[in-house]
Amino acid sequence: MVVFAPGYPRSRSCRPPALVLYEYPFHEGIRTMLRLEHLFERLDLLAAREAPVDHHFALATIFEIMDVASRADLKSDLLKELDRHRLLLQGYRGHPGVDAPSLDQWLARLEQSFAGLNQLQGKAGQALAGNDWLMSIRSRISIPGGTCAFDLPAYHAWQQRPPQMRRDDLAMWIGTLEPLAVALRVLLGLLRDSGRAQRMIAPGGQYQQSLPQGKTYQLLRVHFDEADGLVPEISGHRLLVSIRFMRPDGEGRLRSATANTTFELTLCA
Repeated sequence: MVVFAPGYPRSRSCRPPALVLYEYPFHEGIRTMLRLEHLFERLDLLAAREAPVDHHFALATIFEIMDVASRADLKSDLLKELDRHRLLLQGYRGHPGVDAPSLDQWLARLEQSFAGLNQLQGKAGQALAGNDWLMSIRSRISIPGGTCAFDLPAYHAWQQRPPQMRRDDLAMWIGTLEPLAVALRVLLGLLRDSGRAQRMIAPGGQYQQSLPQGKTYQLLRVHFDEADGLVPEISGHRLLVSIRFMRPDGEGRLRSATANTTFELTLCA
């Protein structure tokens, strides 16, 4: 993902440098949420296109979302997180220095997300699991060439339909997953907003930072200039964060970068 970081020093003669963003989750729950967010972003991109091959991969992405979301406790964990954030933000009402309209907007989004996810019957994608036609595609889509016309003629016929008709079908199926997507956007948005970016230097491409005891961080974010051509290898736990900046060689193998590297580090709790 390439973004333009807010507040980045601007040159009078050119646009700010493009920054590359890497995120590192500190526990499995955030790892699952980031994977689902990645899949939903891909799904939105593919479903909006017209080519049958794009809609084929949109369906494959729907099945991937169903696989990731099949964990029995995922829905209950997200509902608990939404409720926890709601109670936390409600505690800020009336505090001096708090932007009341912004607080009200976040509370409304939390309540709407909670209600939508709570009304979802069973696991995310359960409504699609009862569609025999979709499940016939799902059973063969992981087989190399398993969705050829002679294997799934009904699917081949669907791919020949006008693009708008296919998009309408995809929109209907995606709609059954939308409460999950909305909840993820709200929770990850709150999490990312909880951190403050700090300018750091990795001497010789190596950086370590001890984390304060008594505070649990959930997500680490690293921004650096796209022009540096680096790849960060990140590891961390509740006490320590370590980042090693690497540079791909001509064959794509990663080698340690030895130059001092400037980057932005954000720890989100």
